[in-house]
Amino acid sequence: MKCVLFVSVLALWAAKESVCKPACRYPPSQWCSSYEIAVSCQVEQQCVEFNRSQSEAPVQISLYYESLCPGCRGFLVMQLFPTWLLLMDIMNVTLVPYGNAQEKFDGKQWQFMCQHGEEECLGNMIEACIMGTLGDIEKYFPVIFCMESSQDVIHSGEACLKLYEPTVQWESIMTCTKGDQGNKLMHANAQLTDALKPPHQYVPWVTVNGEHTDAIQDKAMSSLFSLVCSTYKGKKPAACTGAMKTKPTNYCMN
Repeated sequence: MKCVLFVSVLALWAAKESVCKPACRYPPSQWCSSYEIAVSCQVEQQCVEFNRSQSEAPVQISLYYESLCPGCRGFLVMQLFPTWLLLMDIMNVTLVPYGNAQEKFDGKQWQFMCQHGEEECLGNMIEACIMGTLGDIEKYFPVIFCMESSQDVIHSGEACLKLYEPTVQWESIMTCTKGDQGNKLMHANAQLTDALKPPHQYVPWVTVNGEHTDAIQDKAMSSLFSLVCSTYKGKKPAACTGAMKTKPTNYCMN
């Protein structure tokens, strides 16, 4: 029975042998923990390929923010967007505009209350709809950056969209913003924010590979560029020979 189980699991690793070799005394979860164990379990090549794929995985950066929060705007404009431009080959970015907002279902749709008032709820919704409509971060992130770096986040939206994505009509964004689709997108952002562990205490709130600690937050605020470079386990890109530092970020407390 053990032989059959071993061969079945080994097949998942693309093993080429069709006979049961001497017993592997380690569970599959430990097969790639050392070279000696990999040799003992006859999965050396599979472990090399697995470890290579793990080491080259992009760094996952998620930003939980509010469209009108000064600290959020500063971090997105001065840290996140420039770092992404330089290191997009080794990092993925997720933007979640919601932050310290609250939601309540009125029986028909979700109603949102935002820290910086109705204007911020509108800004959050517009940015969520821009992301939902454009789909590709290489299309929507420049638009979001343009809005957040402008003097008036909301009223710059149409001009920013026209600048970076001239084939997309602003009316389509506003249809989303005022309709069910925008309501669903914002509710999804609320669920993502509420699911954070530990729960967020302020914004901007940054997670790296799904993890948040005070140390990670401090490093992200000090130099996200350096944090991404040091976290990435694959071959470092040439850009990682430098570092970017900015002034401290002001937080919007929950």
